[in-house]
Amino acid sequence: MNSNLSIIKIWLIAISATLLVASCSDETTIFEKLEDNLVKETNQLKLDNSVSFDRAGVLDIYEDPISSAKRYNASGKVEQAGDYPLTLVAQIAPPTFENGENLAATHVALNGDYGYVSYNTIGQDYVGAVDVIDISDPNNPRVTSRVYFTNADLNSIAYDAGYVYVAGGVDSEKSVTATSNSVVAKIAVSGGRLNTSDITFGFQEGFNATDVSIMNNNVIATSGQDGFVVIYDKNDMSILNEAAFADLRSVAYNGNEIAVLDAAQGVSFLDQSLNVTRSINIESDFGIDAKRTLDFSKDNIVVAEGSKGAGIYNATSGSFVEYLPILLSPDNAEQGDIVTNGVAVNEDVLLMANGAGGLSINESKSDNTVGFGVIALTGSINYVASKGDYVFAASGKSGFQIIKLNRPTQSLVSSCENLASFNGNSRYSVPSGEEQAYSGSKRFNSLTVDGTLLLCGSWTVKDDITINENGVFEMNGTIVVGRTNRSRDIVVKAGATLRIEGSVSIYGDLMLEDGATVEFLGESTIAVVWGSVIRTGSATVTGTFNDYFSKF
Repeated sequence: MNSNLSIIKIWLIAISATLLVASCSDETTIFEKLEDNLVKETNQLKLDNSVSFDRAGVLDIYEDPISSAKRYNASGKVEQAGDYPLTLVAQIAPPTFENGENLAATHVALNGDYGYVSYNTIGQDYVGAVDVIDISDPNNPRVTSRVYFTNADLNSIAYDAGYVYVAGGVDSEKSVTATSNSVVAKIAVSGGRLNTSDITFGFQEGFNATDVSIMNNNVIATSGQDGFVVIYDKNDMSILNEAAFADLRSVAYNGNEIAVLDAAQGVSFLDQSLNVTRSINIESDFGIDAKRTLDFSKDNIVVAEGSKGAGIYNATSGSFVEYLPILLSPDNAEQGDIVTNGVAVNEDVLLMANGAGGLSINESKSDNTVGFGVIALTGSINYVASKGDYVFAASGKSGFQIIKLNRPTQSLVSSCENLASFNGNSRYSVPSGEEQAYSGSKRFNSLTVDGTLLLCGSWTVKDDITINENGVFEMNGTIVVGRTNRSRDIVVKAGATLRIEGSVSIYGDLMLEDGATVEFLGESTIAVVWGSVIRTGSATVTGTFNDYFSKF
């Protein structure tokens, strides 16, 4: 999907600030304290209300037909439990304000407990914004700071050492001070708050700045048609070096070298002096005015190639490895282009932002990469970032969506290592009189326990969990049931026992019949019940735990 880089746009800046001139470029201008064009959102209630939990909870994955065929038994009728027990934490609506009613999420940077999001404007207006999102509590992400750019489209964002760096465009023809159309802004941030009194602007040639990244003590930025890749000094945003390219869309740095994506040619690898050391010629149509990114993945580099999907190339030799096609979900009814805009690599997972084609997940194997399926999200996905246990997907006018991978911690993996891996049905039942114990990380449709079941790992359950009379269900790790717009319950019947050590989230009710028992073990167990805890008769709850929503 085209993502509104608007390389034909120009950006109006009306400022009163200190002017510094650096000599490396023809006219490189640095501005400080552009407060006239920056507006802080001071209404915390508005920030809080931008977070939506309307679709939070267990995520479906529309699996690739080849991959999903392997998950059915020999008769072809029983679906096996699936990998990737993902959950949607929340959705963040795009900012809105006077003269800024049509913003779309463009890019995400992740660092520690915070996500940083950039926005631009669909159409001819030049309006953007930056959000800071606190994700330290996975059950309650919060927008802690927001700054509106009343005259800027912002196309990319990066974070480093207490500052965010945003790249966008300016209207140099309508400004007496801006010397070129592409801009990179450095803004201080601390404790989740943007400090607009500590901001520095640098300009470079090109119709629009398209991407920004951090390289040691420097900042690297690219600009689009007739633009440059530019290295700035992080301290004062003065230009240290620059090199001209035809139509740059993205930049990546792997700790050793720089890679840039030029829509007119392909991928160029640069040393830290911006000398081209080798190139990969790519003949794909990267589109006009379209966001396309690239990312390093071990020995390879992955390139978003529009309608072709993602191209994977050996980063050393430049040789073609494989294409990852765009996988389509059966319920995808979004309008617009189905093209790969962005790629992100997180350990053995490769994610593709495919515009109206959604967000697909792929598995990196030792010798190839296999498409797994499309995550059931709303909106058109134009950028994806992933780090640690989180995925942030920018969804244009739908804002962005926070996804949790729910990977088991290493300590949990170690504690589960003596148990057999689970490879059973997605609608799993444990017969009366049987004792079963498994480790793993799976997606269930439902669980029914008549005997005894121990699950150790990370799990999601699309529908209900039912523990029948005298049954025992023990869970060590993380389990999530249902979702907000499709609530499902855990039902513990008479004489049955639910034993939890770790985290249980129920997007529905916990129903305890007469004589049922719930036992919480350990010192850090948490129960997140979005519905109600319904007790009947002599049902008991024991143990010390964090009753997150005070439902007990």
